[in-house]
Amino acid sequence: MILLNGNTIHLQGKTLSYVMIRNHEEDLLNYHFGAKIPDMDYSSDPDVNKESFPFFRAPAEHPNLSSFPQEYPAYGRAEQRHPAFQLVNALGNSITALKYKSCRVLEGQAAEIPGMPAVFSGGKADTLEITLSDDAIGLTVLLSYVVYDEYDIIARSAALINDAQKPIVLRFAYSCCVDFPVHDYDLIHFCGDWGMERGLQRTRLHKGMTTEIADNTGRGSRWNNPFVMIARPETDEDHGEVFGFNLVYSGNHSTVVQCDHNSHLRVMQGVSPTSFRWELQPGELYHTPQSVICYSARGMGELSREYHRFYKNHLMRSKWVNRQRPILVNSWEGAYFTFTEETLLQLAKTSKDAGIELFVLDDGWFGKRDDAKSSLGDWTVHPAKFPNGLASFAEKLNAMGMLFGLWFEPEMVSPDSELYRAHPDWVVRVPQIEPIQYRFQYVLDLSRDDVCEYVIDAVSKILGSVNIAYVKWDMNRIVCDAPFEGYHHRYALGYYRIMKALTEAFPEILFEGCCSGGGRFDPGVLAYMPQIWTSDNTDAVSRLKIQYATSMCYPLSAMGAHVSAVPNHQTGRITSLKARGDIAYAGMFGFELDLTKMTEEEKAEVAQQAAYAKHIQPLIRDGDLYRLRSPFETNECIWEVVSPEKDHVFMMACRVLTVIMRSRYFDPKVRFRGLDPDAVYEDTVTGLRYSGSLLMNRGITLSYEFKDFATITMELRKV
Repeated sequence: MILLNGNTIHLQGKTLSYVMIRNHEEDLLNYHFGAKIPDMDYSSDPDVNKESFPFFRAPAEHPNLSSFPQEYPAYGRAEQRHPAFQLVNALGNSITALKYKSCRVLEGQAAEIPGMPAVFSGGKADTLEITLSDDAIGLTVLLSYVVYDEYDIIARSAALINDAQKPIVLRFAYSCCVDFPVHDYDLIHFCGDWGMERGLQRTRLHKGMTTEIADNTGRGSRWNNPFVMIARPETDEDHGEVFGFNLVYSGNHSTVVQCDHNSHLRVMQGVSPTSFRWELQPGELYHTPQSVICYSARGMGELSREYHRFYKNHLMRSKWVNRQRPILVNSWEGAYFTFTEETLLQLAKTSKDAGIELFVLDDGWFGKRDDAKSSLGDWTVHPAKFPNGLASFAEKLNAMGMLFGLWFEPEMVSPDSELYRAHPDWVVRVPQIEPIQYRFQYVLDLSRDDVCEYVIDAVSKILGSVNIAYVKWDMNRIVCDAPFEGYHHRYALGYYRIMKALTEAFPEILFEGCCSGGGRFDPGVLAYMPQIWTSDNTDAVSRLKIQYATSMCYPLSAMGAHVSAVPNHQTGRITSLKARGDIAYAGMFGFELDLTKMTEEEKAEVAQQAAYAKHIQPLIRDGDLYRLRSPFETNECIWEVVSPEKDHVFMMACRVLTVIMRSRYFDPKVRFRGLDPDAVYEDTVTGLRYSGSLLMNRGITLSYEFKDFATITMELRKV
């Protein structure tokens, strides 16, 4: 809901208020972001007009803008904190002074951002557009806020317009800026690397501290996810205030958290300013991506569930968002590059017999690719491996009742490829300097229209000529050797152009994102692909932390989670097939191994897992997640999923390392969340019955097997 009251603009969500005021000098200021407050004209608040309260207003003869909570702070005048944008104006300096001009409300609409993904209305959103301007330099800034009555979420973005007669050069422009009147918060962010994506980090903020959570690899990365939380020190899963900031973007990103000398806290999020430059000709616009900001007064768990529901209903556009997804087997860890059509068909037949529905052919099917050193960019079928063509292979799979999926890495090109020999100028490079090879590959220059059209055409020819149900879209290196400042943003726009074209041309195909594992796990990808490969690390114990931290913002339905072989190919760890399956159920389930090498007993267990994953998937996909015990803080990881109707429950618990046996009386109990306290729930395996209030208020004791990496699952139905 958007309320306009005098000099106050009030955005209301389900339980949140976001309030802005105009002061007497037409500065647009933050007033409140947090729990819902009454609607009134807060510009008459005595605090706003007290000269002794410099956070909002200072004496006219000594304007202290550095303490003003400006809604979109400009660089160059009295503002001493980190500004939301900086430019070189038509007069040749960087001085900017934005003043409020007008606002309008677009009822039932969500703001669209040209060339980039954005949230959509679904008939349930209103958009506020605020116009600010600096008439002296010819600059207009449009601030956009998409608001939903049923969510505690606001999607923010900005557009900068050159109204001058000469070019304006942007040095950076953030999507959102929020000022908090105190700094007594923790910063929570997600830093990692290959095979250990999204490690959870929590840091106390203090005076004089400026922190930037950023990535400048050109693609988003595993190093820093574009999601941060600002939480009260006492906030945990179930209690306390927490604010989320998540950027709908798949390129270089930045979140700046600054605590000034007055204990005021500023949080900004947007495209990274590192090596950024964007020239605006007269009349041109620059659009920032959206930052999706969220508020919870009931801990991080509720914040997560809010993001999960919102993304599934108002960001992810694929037809597969609410569909039953097939249980798959991916050939990579089972075959790598060494396979023939016959060996793959044998693996597919064995997988089909175990109840697996989709066979995914990973790397090695194209050009002359028998290792990682050649053929990227040559999206034609490997003649020695598939003498009858890929369509024939797909037909054989379909005949045995299997769907067919295919791996691509379309943003890359191998030096040893027909494409590179024909178009060496198509790679990202600086003139007269040899570009860096990484993994024996170069990056295609997606800032070029002809390169984007080639990728769209080459992939479309395969998808249009073969019966393909699923695509795994990989990207295995950073984008370096950028030929000019601002290049990485143009690369991201090219990537979005390709994804939009292909997902709209082939809407029935299930697309899964991948970036050397979980590098590009962001809402920009989710707008086109309903699931993302969570990590190349398929070790079950490692996946506890990876999947737990990923769920802080992203829904379980977006996480690819597979059962792989042991010893695990990334860690060498040996875990039971049961543990691998139990942990993978909390995601879009699949297998990453060679079933032909398994015993009959193991194949039977795989069949049971495939059947159970199909059975439980609607709950995992559509239910609400509750994290009951953290693997970052304890020797256990416990998560629970509850259906929206509270009549179906799944719980998984893992004790990582065994501990000394003791009386069950002293064992810590697990207390469930989100149940109907007045209902009775029955364990679908044991038949035992529990009241919802007992499960939540007293809890039950879990009987782990006496071994490392022991897991327990429990499924409950309301009686």
